[in-house]
Amino acid sequence: MTAFINNDFSDIVLNRKSIRRYDDKVKISREEMLKMLDEANRAPSSVNLQPWRYVVVDTKEGKEKLKPFIHFNQLQNDTSAAMILIFGDRRNYEYGEEIYGEALNAGLMPKDVHDRQLATIIPYYQNLSLQEMDTIIVRDASLAAMQFMLVARAHGYDTNAIGGFEAVNLATTFDLDEKRYLPVLILSVGKAAESGYQSVRLSASKLTTFK
Repeated sequence: MTAFINNDFSDIVLNRKSIRRYDDKVKISREEMLKMLDEANRAPSSVNLQPWRYVVVDTKEGKEKLKPFIHFNQLQNDTSAAMILIFGDRRNYEYGEEIYGEALNAGLMPKDVHDRQLATIIPYYQNLSLQEMDTIIVRDASLAAMQFMLVARAHGYDTNAIGGFEAVNLATTFDLDEKRYLPVLILSVGKAAESGYQSVRLSASKLTTFK
């Protein structure tokens, strides 16, 4: 069980702000980063195929490579402990046997369900159109991103979700196959050096209908 620095659910969720300036002296160990990503991986995904993939940019050299892709977000890149590039894996079904096999071996899934799931889901995913697959992986990777943002606050850090970036060549610049890996979102993470902006949210009554 993780001993979170912040266990106040209300504070974690309701007081989250987008932070652009971080204390550049504060680093996050790779061990803790992997722990936070493991916790973010508890996010839901379609048929549990977990299509999100991460590139953690935490070196000076890596951040220099990233600079051309984030024109209006240089402050986050310069001061954060890390920039996390989140990609969607268009061939996520290749992990199906491993995921369902581990569930079977752990006693979390009966053998007949395991066999039926693999026989049904894998061929279905293999035959999805590019647009259909991209819709799934963007949705699922965004759920993991949001989960990471909340997990980071529980660990005492803050984040900023960056959607305004150049997607072309981002994958290849960080040694990924651009045909397989779709850029979804970039997160900056670190120890906040500012309080962040107060913002306004529309009322649920304005956004909701009941039938």
